Amino acid sequence: MKAVLVHRPGGPEALDYVEVPVPALGARDVLIRAQAFGVGQPDKLIRSGVYKWMPPLPANPGNDVAGYVDAVGADVTEVSAGQRVLLSARDLAQRGGCYAEYVAAPADAVHLLPENVAFEDAVCLANYQVAWALLHHCGAATPPRSVLVIGAAGGVGTSLVQLAKIAGMKVIGTVSTPEKAAFARRMGADETIFYRDEDVIARTRALTDGRGVSLVLDHVCGPEFYSYLGALDKWGTIVSYNAFAGLPAENAMREMRKYLDICPAIRCFSFHIYDHDREGRREIMRKVISYLAEGAIRPSIFKRFKLSDVRAAHELLDSGAAFGKIVMTPD
Repeated sequence: MKAVLVHRPGGPEALDYVEVPVPALGARDVLIRAQAFGVGQPDKLIRSGVYKWMPPLPANPGNDVAGYVDAVGADVTEVSAGQRVLLSARDLAQRGGCYAEYVAAPADAVHLLPENVAFEDAVCLANYQVAWALLHHCGAATPPRSVLVIGAAGGVGTSLVQLAKIAGMKVIGTVSTPEKAAFARRMGADETIFYRDEDVIARTRALTDGRGVSLVLDHVCGPEFYSYLGALDKWGTIVSYNAFAGLPAENAMREMRKYLDICPAIRCFSFHIYDHDREGRREIMRKVISYLAEGAIRPSIFKRFKLSDVRAAHELLDSGAAFGKIVMTPD
């Protein structure tokens, strides 16, 4: 079978499309015949060799696969050959392993997919899993009424927009171009702010009648991070779930104390908090699968590639030009 391996970490050129044996099937395993693969930031981190949870080399960087169960181990009773399933590497002993025509995994790691859920949509759900946790587990004790999504046209950003609307929140998103603004609005954003040309804080307060938002969800960090304290409502929370622009230089407590009248909070979030909360992690995935089956969420697939074109898929991922999700399918 064909699979993707990284022997020497680096850029997209590090991804080798190679022939490997079909994986052996343990007594409690299932063998998945892949129909779709998600392409995301954890895959890039494995490819680059910088992932904190790096699998050993040579590494298969894929983290999301959906397809049919091709075979089951001798002791498997809860899953049958022919069933439609989703596998996230979050439910495996180590990350990666999903960029392959056939993937073996423990039977209790897969999620069954309803017939009306497309495989390509299913491999977008890892972003929704993160988004659900950000919206529901990271704020103050009172349910958030409004949210500022930094980068509302991205993969997690669009997931946040849709799930925030399901939760009844007012959604404001920052974007860089009119095209991304239109896209974010199609996903459900109530308002958009052009962060390169507008004062994000002033616009946020204007769009909330001066109150500010309950949550700011930011994956960029960098020098602008503490300025978002000025966009918060009383008891509001900024959640940092990545730091693509690096860490801010200012003292966090000094910056927060400038806003004592609203009692702000800052939280750092990683989905790895669920690494030792298997049922919590899987319950969130079951929720977002049900949203997808009901038509409550609509994953946006920006571009599709064949697995053999994995380098081109990662070049697009690196460029940051994708609106929504990049998906691959077997050749």
